[in-house]
Amino acid sequence: MTLFLSPSSDLAVQKAAEELRQWGRSRQGLGVALIYGPVSAEDRLYHSKCPVEQRSVTALAEALDEIGARWKVLDPTEPDFIMELAGYDVALSNLHGPYGEDGRLQGLLDYLRVPYCGSGVGASAVAADKILCKRVMLTLGVPTPGWRVWSGGPANWGGKTVMVKPPLGGSSVGMSLVRGAAELPRALVDAAGEEGADVLIEDYVIGTSLTVGLLELPGGSVVVFPPLATEATEAEFYDAHTKLDMDSRGTVTVRAAELAPDVLDRITRDAQTLWAGIGLRGSARIDFILTEDGDAYALEVNSTPGMSRDSNFAVGAAMVGLTHTDVVLAMLHEALARRPYDVPLPAPVFSSTAATREAAVSP
Repeated sequence: MTLFLSPSSDLAVQKAAEELRQWGRSRQGLGVALIYGPVSAEDRLYHSKCPVEQRSVTALAEALDEIGARWKVLDPTEPDFIMELAGYDVALSNLHGPYGEDGRLQGLLDYLRVPYCGSGVGASAVAADKILCKRVMLTLGVPTPGWRVWSGGPANWGGKTVMVKPPLGGSSVGMSLVRGAAELPRALVDAAGEEGADVLIEDYVIGTSLTVGLLELPGGSVVVFPPLATEATEAEFYDAHTKLDMDSRGTVTVRAAELAPDVLDRITRDAQTLWAGIGLRGSARIDFILTEDGDAYALEVNSTPGMSRDSNFAVGAAMVGLTHTDVVLAMLHEALARRPYDVPLPAPVFSSTAATREAAVSP
Protein backbone atom coordinates (compact mmCIF):
# COMPACT_ATOMS: atom_id res chain seq x y z
CA MET A 1 0.00 0.00 0.00
CA THR A 2 1.39 3.40 -0.99
CA LEU A 3 2.19 5.85 1.81
CA PHE A 4 1.09 9.32 0.71
CA LEU A 5 2.75 12.32 2.32
CA SER A 6 0.87 15.60 2.55
CA PRO A 7 2.55 19.00 1.98
CA SER A 8 2.65 19.38 5.77
CA SER A 9 4.93 16.33 6.12
CA ASP A 10 7.95 18.63 6.23
CA LEU A 11 10.30 16.38 8.18
CA ALA A 12 9.60 13.29 6.09
CA VAL A 13 10.06 15.18 2.82
CA GLN A 14 13.27 16.86 3.93
CA LYS A 15 14.65 13.56 5.21
CA ALA A 16 13.91 12.01 1.83
CA ALA A 17 15.53 14.97 0.06
CA GLU A 18 18.74 14.55 2.03
CA GLU A 19 18.74 10.82 1.30
CA LEU A 20 18.37 11.63 -2.39
CA ARG A 21 21.27 14.09 -2.33
CA GLN A 22 23.52 11.54 -0.62
CA TRP A 23 22.47 8.93 -3.16
CA GLY A 24 23.25 11.36 -5.98
CA ARG A 25 26.76 11.99 -4.64
CA SER A 26 27.40 8.25 -4.82
CA ARG A 27 26.28 8.07 -8.46
CA GLN A 28 28.76 10.41 -10.11
CA GLY A 29 29.13 9.55 -13.78
CA LEU A 30 25.73 7.85 -13.99
CA GLY A 31 24.89 7.38 -17.68
CA VAL A 32 21.56 9.08 -18.44
CA ALA A 33 19.88 9.00 -21.84
CA LEU A 34 17.86 12.24 -21.96
CA ILE A 35 15.21 11.45 -24.57
CA TYR A 36 13.92 14.46 -26.48
CA GLY A 37 12.89 15.14 -30.05
CA PRO A 38 10.08 16.27 -32.35
CA VAL A 39 8.05 13.05 -32.45
CA SER A 40 4.41 13.90 -31.62
CA ALA A 41 2.49 16.97 -32.80
CA GLU A 42 2.87 18.36 -29.28
CA ASP A 43 6.62 17.87 -29.25
CA ARG A 44 7.01 19.26 -32.77
CA LEU A 45 5.19 22.41 -31.72
CA TYR A 46 7.25 22.64 -28.53
CA HIS A 47 10.49 21.99 -30.44
CA SER A 48 9.80 24.68 -33.05
CA LYS A 49 8.18 27.41 -30.97
CA CYS A 50 9.25 27.27 -27.34
CA PRO A 51 12.35 29.37 -26.49
CA VAL A 52 15.36 27.17 -25.71
CA GLU A 53 15.80 28.58 -22.23
CA GLN A 54 12.20 27.69 -21.35
CA ARG A 55 12.37 24.08 -22.49
CA SER A 56 12.20 21.19 -20.06
CA VAL A 57 15.17 19.54 -21.76
CA THR A 58 17.32 22.59 -20.96
CA ALA A 59 16.39 22.49 -17.28
CA LEU A 60 16.85 18.72 -17.12
CA ALA A 61 20.30 18.98 -18.71
CA GLU A 62 21.31 21.59 -16.13
CA ALA A 63 20.12 19.34 -13.31
CA LEU A 64 22.05 16.37 -14.71
CA ASP A 65 25.17 18.53 -14.86
CA GLU A 66 24.65 19.48 -11.22
CA ILE A 67 24.25 15.82 -10.28
CA GLY A 68 27.46 14.94 -12.12
CA ALA A 69 25.78 12.56 -14.56
CA ARG A 70 27.18 11.47 -17.90
CA TRP A 71 24.30 12.36 -20.16
CA LYS A 72 23.35 12.89 -23.77
CA VAL A 73 20.20 14.05 -25.53
CA LEU A 74 18.97 11.17 -27.69
CA ASP A 75 16.51 12.07 -30.45
CA PRO A 76 14.03 9.27 -31.33
CA THR A 77 13.81 10.57 -34.90
CA GLU A 78 17.49 9.73 -35.48
CA PRO A 79 18.32 6.31 -36.99
CA ASP A 80 20.82 5.32 -34.26
CA PHE A 81 18.42 6.12 -31.39
CA ILE A 82 17.77 2.55 -30.25
CA MET A 83 21.39 1.48 -30.54
CA GLU A 84 22.52 4.44 -28.42
CA LEU A 85 19.84 3.82 -25.79
CA ALA A 86 21.33 0.49 -24.89
CA GLY A 87 24.58 2.17 -23.83
CA TYR A 88 23.12 4.12 -20.88
CA ASP A 89 22.32 3.19 -17.28
CA VAL A 90 18.89 4.86 -17.22
CA ALA A 91 16.55 6.74 -19.54
CA LEU A 92 14.90 10.04 -18.63
CA SER A 93 12.24 10.89 -21.19
CA ASN A 94 11.10 14.40 -22.05
CA LEU A 95 8.73 13.19 -24.79
CA HIS A 96 5.01 13.89 -24.64
CA GLY A 97 2.07 12.52 -26.55
CA PRO A 98 1.99 9.48 -28.86
CA TYR A 99 5.11 7.28 -28.96
CA GLY A 100 6.69 9.02 -25.97
CA GLU A 101 4.10 9.15 -23.21
CA ASP A 102 1.60 6.46 -24.17
CA GLY A 103 3.44 3.24 -23.31
CA ARG A 104 5.18 2.59 -26.62
CA LEU A 105 8.53 4.05 -25.58
CA GLN A 106 8.16 2.38 -22.18
CA GLY A 107 7.63 -1.01 -23.85
CA LEU A 108 10.75 -0.52 -25.96
CA LEU A 109 12.80 0.33 -22.89
CA ASP A 110 11.45 -2.72 -21.06
CA TYR A 111 12.51 -4.90 -23.97
CA LEU A 112 15.98 -3.33 -24.06
CA ARG A 113 16.28 -3.75 -20.27
CA VAL A 114 17.05 -0.04 -19.88
CA PRO A 115 15.65 1.31 -16.59
CA TYR A 116 13.53 4.41 -17.14
CA CYS A 117 11.96 7.16 -15.08
CA GLY A 118 8.22 7.22 -14.60
CA SER A 119 5.21 5.02 -15.19
CA GLY A 120 5.24 1.71 -17.02
CA VAL A 121 3.44 0.58 -20.16
CA GLY A 122 -0.07 0.11 -18.77
CA ALA A 123 -0.28 3.23 -16.63
CA SER A 124 1.27 5.36 -19.37
CA ALA A 125 -1.24 4.07 -21.93
CA VAL A 126 -4.23 4.74 -19.67
CA ALA A 127 -3.10 8.23 -18.63
CA ALA A 128 -2.30 9.27 -22.21
CA ASP A 129 -5.64 8.19 -23.68
CA LYS A 130 -8.17 10.80 -22.57
CA ILE A 131 -11.15 8.59 -23.39
CA LEU A 132 -9.78 5.51 -21.65
CA CYS A 133 -8.69 7.63 -18.68
CA LYS A 134 -12.23 9.02 -18.37
CA ARG A 135 -13.58 5.47 -18.16
CA VAL A 136 -11.06 4.61 -15.45
CA MET A 137 -11.99 7.76 -13.50
CA LEU A 138 -15.62 6.65 -13.48
CA THR A 139 -14.63 3.14 -12.38
CA LEU A 140 -12.57 4.59 -9.52
CA GLY A 141 -15.35 6.94 -8.43
CA VAL A 142 -13.42 10.12 -9.24
CA PRO A 143 -15.76 12.91 -10.43
CA THR A 144 -15.10 14.12 -13.98
CA PRO A 145 -17.17 16.33 -16.33
CA GLY A 146 -19.80 14.64 -18.47
CA TRP A 147 -18.58 13.45 -21.86
CA ARG A 148 -19.28 11.50 -24.98
CA VAL A 149 -17.23 10.06 -27.83
CA TRP A 150 -17.53 11.04 -31.50
CA SER A 151 -16.41 8.35 -33.95
CA GLY A 152 -17.27 10.04 -37.21
CA GLY A 153 -20.51 10.74 -39.00
CA PRO A 154 -23.01 13.53 -38.27
CA ALA A 155 -22.05 15.81 -35.39
CA ASN A 156 -24.70 15.81 -32.67
CA TRP A 157 -24.88 19.19 -30.94
CA GLY A 158 -26.08 18.72 -27.38
CA GLY A 159 -27.09 22.33 -26.87
CA LYS A 160 -24.37 23.40 -24.44
CA THR A 161 -20.77 24.56 -24.52
CA VAL A 162 -18.21 21.74 -24.80
CA MET A 163 -14.49 21.12 -25.01
CA VAL A 164 -13.51 19.04 -28.03
CA LYS A 165 -10.31 17.09 -27.38
CA PRO A 166 -8.11 14.68 -29.36
CA PRO A 167 -7.81 11.33 -27.55
CA LEU A 168 -4.02 11.51 -27.35
CA GLY A 169 -1.54 14.32 -26.82
CA GLY A 170 -1.29 17.23 -24.43
CA SER A 171 -0.60 20.95 -24.13
CA SER A 172 -4.14 21.45 -25.50
CA VAL A 173 -2.92 20.81 -29.06
CA GLY A 174 -5.96 20.23 -31.30
CA MET A 175 -8.36 21.21 -28.52
CA SER A 176 -11.27 23.60 -29.13
CA LEU A 177 -13.84 25.39 -27.00
CA VAL A 178 -17.15 25.07 -28.88
CA ARG A 179 -20.07 27.33 -27.98
CA GLY A 180 -22.41 26.65 -30.90
CA ALA A 181 -23.49 23.96 -33.34
CA ALA A 182 -21.87 25.70 -36.32
CA GLU A 183 -18.43 25.45 -34.71
CA LEU A 184 -18.63 21.74 -33.87
CA PRO A 185 -17.86 20.03 -37.23
CA ARG A 186 -14.61 21.95 -37.75
CA ALA A 187 -13.52 21.29 -34.15
CA LEU A 188 -14.18 17.56 -34.55
CA VAL A 189 -12.16 17.35 -37.76
CA ASP A 190 -9.26 19.23 -36.14
CA ALA A 191 -9.29 16.93 -33.11
CA ALA A 192 -9.61 13.72 -35.14
CA GLY A 193 -6.52 14.62 -37.19
CA GLU A 194 -5.32 12.75 -40.24
CA GLU A 195 -5.82 9.41 -38.48
CA GLY A 196 -9.55 10.03 -38.04
CA ALA A 197 -9.33 9.05 -34.37
CA ASP A 198 -12.23 9.01 -31.95
CA VAL A 199 -12.76 12.41 -30.33
CA LEU A 200 -13.67 13.30 -26.75
CA ILE A 201 -16.50 15.80 -26.38
CA GLU A 202 -16.49 17.00 -22.79
CA ASP A 203 -18.98 19.26 -21.02
CA TYR A 204 -17.39 22.66 -20.45
CA VAL A 205 -17.20 23.39 -16.73
CA ILE A 206 -16.61 26.99 -15.66
CA GLY A 207 -14.23 27.30 -12.74
CA THR A 208 -10.65 27.55 -11.57
CA SER A 209 -8.06 25.31 -13.18
CA LEU A 210 -6.09 23.38 -10.57
CA THR A 211 -3.13 21.07 -10.94
CA VAL A 212 -1.66 18.66 -8.38
CA GLY A 213 1.79 17.10 -8.68
CA LEU A 214 2.84 13.81 -7.10
CA LEU A 215 6.41 12.59 -6.70
CA GLU A 216 7.69 9.21 -5.54
CA LEU A 217 10.42 9.39 -2.90
CA PRO A 218 12.88 6.77 -1.59
CA GLY A 219 11.08 3.96 0.19
CA GLY A 220 8.05 4.19 -2.08
CA SER A 221 6.29 7.05 -0.29
CA VAL A 222 4.62 9.63 -2.52
CA VAL A 223 4.43 13.32 -1.67
CA VAL A 224 1.36 15.17 -2.92
CA PHE A 225 2.21 18.77 -3.79
CA PRO A 226 -0.14 21.61 -2.81
CA PRO A 227 -2.73 22.32 -5.52
CA LEU A 228 -1.82 25.20 -7.83
CA ALA A 229 -4.40 27.48 -9.43
CA THR A 230 -3.64 28.48 -13.02
CA GLU A 231 -5.33 31.22 -14.98
CA ALA A 232 -4.91 32.22 -18.62
CA THR A 233 -5.21 36.00 -18.67
CA GLU A 234 -5.43 36.47 -22.45
CA ALA A 235 -7.17 33.34 -23.72
CA GLU A 236 -10.59 31.71 -23.39
CA PHE A 237 -8.97 28.59 -21.98
CA TYR A 238 -5.50 27.26 -21.17
CA ASP A 239 -4.62 26.57 -24.83
CA ALA A 240 -1.38 25.39 -26.44
CA HIS A 241 -0.08 28.88 -27.23
CA THR A 242 -0.64 29.98 -23.64
CA LYS A 243 0.87 26.85 -22.07
CA LEU A 244 4.05 27.05 -24.12
CA ASP A 245 4.30 30.85 -23.65
CA MET A 246 5.83 31.08 -27.10
CA ASP A 247 6.09 34.86 -26.96
CA SER A 248 7.55 34.94 -23.41
CA ARG A 249 4.70 37.24 -22.40
CA GLY A 250 3.82 35.54 -19.13
CA THR A 251 0.08 35.35 -19.89
CA VAL A 252 -0.52 32.64 -17.28
CA THR A 253 -0.68 33.24 -13.56
CA VAL A 254 0.20 30.38 -11.22
CA ARG A 255 -0.43 30.60 -7.49
CA ALA A 256 -1.07 28.40 -4.50
CA ALA A 257 -4.77 27.54 -4.51
CA GLU A 258 -6.72 28.86 -1.56
CA LEU A 259 -9.06 25.99 -0.78
CA ALA A 260 -11.44 25.16 2.03
CA PRO A 261 -10.14 22.20 4.07
CA ASP A 262 -12.87 19.85 2.84
CA VAL A 263 -12.20 20.77 -0.81
CA LEU A 264 -8.46 20.27 -0.35
CA ASP A 265 -9.09 16.89 1.24
CA ARG A 266 -11.32 15.79 -1.67
CA ILE A 267 -8.88 16.88 -4.35
CA THR A 268 -5.95 15.26 -2.54
CA ARG A 269 -7.91 12.04 -2.07
CA ASP A 270 -8.91 11.96 -5.74
CA ALA A 271 -5.30 12.53 -6.82
CA GLN A 272 -4.19 9.65 -4.59
CA THR A 273 -6.97 7.42 -5.93
CA LEU A 274 -5.90 8.07 -9.52
CA TRP A 275 -2.22 7.47 -8.72
CA ALA A 276 -2.94 4.11 -7.09
CA GLY A 277 -5.80 3.06 -9.38
CA ILE A 278 -3.97 3.72 -12.63
CA GLY A 279 -0.69 2.36 -11.27
CA LEU A 280 1.38 5.51 -11.75
CA ARG A 281 4.93 5.69 -10.50
CA GLY A 282 7.81 8.14 -10.37
CA SER A 283 5.98 11.39 -11.02
CA ALA A 284 2.65 12.61 -12.32
CA ARG A 285 0.50 15.72 -12.51
CA ILE A 286 -3.29 15.64 -12.34
CA ASP A 287 -5.46 18.49 -13.60
CA PHE A 288 -8.79 19.48 -12.03
CA ILE A 289 -11.44 22.15 -12.46
CA LEU A 290 -13.04 23.69 -9.35
CA THR A 291 -16.44 25.36 -9.62
CA GLU A 292 -17.66 28.29 -7.54
CA ASP A 293 -19.85 25.83 -5.61
CA GLY A 294 -16.76 23.91 -4.50
CA ASP A 295 -17.23 20.90 -6.77
CA ALA A 296 -13.95 19.54 -8.14
CA TYR A 297 -13.72 17.46 -11.31
CA ALA A 298 -10.67 15.59 -12.59
CA LEU A 299 -9.81 16.46 -16.20
CA GLU A 300 -6.57 14.72 -17.19
CA VAL A 301 -3.65 12.70 -15.85
CA ASN A 302 -0.14 13.55 -17.05
CA SER A 303 2.35 10.72 -16.52
CA THR A 304 5.26 12.83 -17.85
CA PRO A 305 4.92 16.29 -16.30
CA GLY A 306 6.67 19.23 -17.92
CA MET A 307 9.97 19.88 -16.15
CA SER A 308 11.06 23.38 -17.12
CA ARG A 309 12.30 25.53 -14.25
CA ASP A 310 9.00 27.41 -14.13
CA SER A 311 6.71 24.46 -14.82
CA ASN A 312 3.74 23.81 -12.59
CA PHE A 313 5.40 20.62 -11.41
CA ALA A 314 8.62 22.39 -10.38
CA VAL A 315 6.66 25.15 -8.63
CA GLY A 316 4.67 22.57 -6.68
CA ALA A 317 7.87 20.76 -5.68
CA ALA A 318 9.42 23.99 -4.43
CA MET A 319 6.40 24.52 -2.17
CA VAL A 320 7.35 21.37 -0.22
CA GLY A 321 11.04 22.27 -0.12
CA LEU A 322 12.32 20.28 -3.10
CA THR A 323 14.59 21.83 -5.71
CA HIS A 324 14.39 21.02 -9.40
CA THR A 325 17.52 18.89 -9.01
CA ASP A 326 15.95 17.06 -6.04
CA VAL A 327 13.03 16.14 -8.29
CA VAL A 328 15.35 14.80 -11.00
CA LEU A 329 17.24 12.79 -8.39
CA ALA A 330 13.95 11.33 -7.15
CA MET A 331 12.99 10.32 -10.68
CA LEU A 332 16.35 8.66 -11.31
CA HIS A 333 16.32 6.94 -7.91
CA GLU A 334 12.86 5.48 -8.52
CA ALA A 335 13.92 4.13 -11.90
CA LEU A 336 17.07 2.46 -10.60
CA ALA A 337 15.53 1.16 -7.37
CA ARG A 338 12.72 -0.56 -9.27
CA ARG A 339 12.97 -4.29 -9.78
CA PRO A 340 14.15 -4.76 -13.38
CA TYR A 341 11.89 -6.22 -16.02
CA ASP A 342 13.87 -9.41 -16.52
CA VAL A 343 12.26 -12.22 -18.49
CA PRO A 344 13.80 -14.76 -20.90
CA LEU A 345 13.81 -12.56 -24.00
CA PRO A 346 16.67 -12.75 -26.49
CA ALA A 347 19.26 -10.02 -26.06
CA PRO A 348 18.70 -7.37 -28.76
CA VAL A 349 21.20 -7.59 -31.61
CA PHE A 350 21.66 -4.41 -33.57
CA SER A 351 22.48 -4.37 -37.25
CA SER A 352 21.95 -2.22 -40.29
CA THR A 353 18.73 -4.06 -41.14
CA ALA A 354 16.41 -1.43 -39.65
CA ALA A 355 18.23 1.44 -41.29
CA THR A 356 18.16 -0.36 -44.65
CA ARG A 357 14.43 -1.02 -44.32
CA GLU A 358 13.74 2.63 -43.43
CA ALA A 359 15.75 3.81 -46.39
CA ALA A 360 13.83 1.47 -48.69
CA VAL A 361 10.42 2.85 -47.71
CA SER A 362 11.41 6.52 -47.56
CA PRO A 363 9.94 8.71 -50.35
